Amino acid sequence: MPNTQSAKKRLRQNEVRRLRNRGVRSNMRSAVRRVREAVAAGDQEAAQSAFRLACKKLDQAAARGVIHRNAANRTKSRLNAAMKKASLAA
Repeated sequence: MPNTQSAKKRLRQNEVRRLRNRGVRSNMRSAVRRVREAVAAGDQEAAQSAFRLACKKLDQAAARGVIHRNAANRTKSRLNAAMKKASLAA
C-alpha cells in the first residue's frame, strides 16, 4: 500500500486510467471481431462499414498508448487483406 500522499494519488490515477484503457481495448476488440464476422459471413457491405469503424478504434487505442502503433497498423492490414481475399473468392 502507498504511504506518501503522492503515491496515494498515483494509485487513484492508475485505477482510473486502467478502467478507461480497459474500455478502449474492449471497444477496439469488438470492432475487429465484427469485421471478421462480416467477412466470414460473406457480407461485403457490412464488412466495409465495420472495417472503417475498426480502423478508427484501432487508431484511437494506439493514440492512447493502449496498443502499439505498429500493432494497430498490422491489424488494419490483416483485416484489409482478409476482406480483399473474401471479395475475390465471392
